[in-house]
Amino acid sequence: MENVAKTDRRILRTKQAIKKSFLELFTEKEFEQITINEIADRANVNRGTVYLHFSDKYDLLDKCTEDHIGEIISICKNRESGEGNPQQVFEYFQKHFPFFSAMFSNERVFLFRDQLLHFFSVNMTVKMEQTNDKPDIDLEIKSQFMTSAFIGIVEWWIRRGMPHSTSFMAGQVQQLFENNQVYSMYS
Repeated sequence: MENVAKTDRRILRTKQAIKKSFLELFTEKEFEQITINEIADRANVNRGTVYLHFSDKYDLLDKCTEDHIGEIISICKNRESGEGNPQQVFEYFQKHFPFFSAMFSNERVFLFRDQLLHFFSVNMTVKMEQTNDKPDIDLEIKSQFMTSAFIGIVEWWIRRGMPHSTSFMAGQVQQLFENNQVYSMYS
C-alpha cells in the first residue's frame, strides 16, 4: 500500500515537472516551435516519459488549459457559495500571468478564448436565469455580449501587463455588470 502512494506522488511530480517545463517554453517561444525533446530536457525526464503521460504537445497544452479553467471554475463556484469574491478571479489571472499572457498572444488563442467564453457564458446565463425579470434583450444574446466584454477586459488587462490591481479590476467589472443590469456579482 505504501508503494502505491509513493508511486502516485512521483507520477504527480513528474507530470508537474513536464507541465512546468512546457509552460516555461510556451512563454519563451511560439507553440509550433516547441518540441517534445525540449520539454523532456527541461523537465529532466526522457522523451518516452513525456509520451507516457501526454500523447503529444497538443494534448499537453489542452491539459494545462483544462487545469487553469478548472481552477477558475472552482473559484467561481466558491464565490457563488459565498466563500469567495470577484477579485479572486483576477488574482488567479495575476498569479498565472505567464500562462495567460502566452495564451492571449500565442496562435492558439482562439481555442483558449473559445473555452473561456463557453465557461463564462454558461455561468452567466445560469446566473441571469435566476433573476425573475423579463429582459428586453434575449438572455442568450445578453449573456454572449457580457461574456465577450468580460473576456475582452481580461485579455486587455493581461496583454498590457496588468496595469491595474486585481481589486480595481474586480470593482470596475462589477460596476459595469451592475450598471448594465446583468446581475450583481455579490448576490
